[in-house]
Amino acid sequence: MKELLEYIAKALVDKPDKVEVNEVGEGRSIILQLKVDEADVGKVIGKKGRIANALRVIIKSVATKNGKVAIVQIID
Repeated sequence: MKELLEYIAKALVDKPDKVEVNEVGEGRSIILQLKVDEADVGKVIGKKGRIANALRVIIKSVATKNGKVAIVQIID
């Protein structure tokens, strides 16, 4: 899941080398913290948060398939 989120985020931003994904996991729960360059935060969030919601849906569906619960946090 970490690799998938990193791959999608790098495709969205102008500075893909600044994309970082940290995985904090406890048992079935996983928190993925996405950090991008300050100038690219808007591109990852999107209008009215639509891109951020789409990222969360994709990651949650992959996590559910693997029997886990995932949360995506966007950190600036």
